[in-house]
Formats: sequence, C-alpha cells, structure tokens
Amino acid sequence: MAKKSSSFCLSAIFLVLLLVANTGMVREVDGALCEKPSLTWSGNCRNTQHCDKQCQSWEGAKHGACHKRGNWKCFCYHAC
Repeated sequence: MAKKSSSFCLSAIFLVLLLVANTGMVREVDGALCEKPSLTWSGNCRNTQHCDKQCQSWEGAKHGACHKRGNWKCFCYHAC
C-alpha cells in the first residue's frame, strides 16, 4: 500500500514539473524576437529611428535599431 502511495506521489510531482517546464518554454517562444540585418538598408546606420521605421514599413519587422558590428548596420527584429 505504501509503495502505491509513494509511486503515485512521484508520478504527480513529475507531471506538475513537466507542465511548469512546458509553460515556461511556450512563453519564451511566443515573445521572442530574432535579429537579422536589414535587407533594404544601405550604407552606415546612424539614425535608429529611421532604421526602425524602415524595418517596420519595408520589411514587416516588429522594430529595428542601429548596432555597430564592424560598421554601423541596421538590424531588424522579426518574430522567431
């Protein structure tokens, strides 16, 4: 009888942990943004607001920003 009870408790704990782990993973993926170099920007990126507007209107991204990666480039942020 005690063996069935402890086995049931361990199974219940395992299922609860599994559900909690899955819930956390879904939240991260839903809100995740992936950074990609802009396909439409040319030259050095000096104005983040212009980069942001171009990424949104021309490339359908959530937003954009200038970052220095060697040279200053415009990066667009899309849903992963």
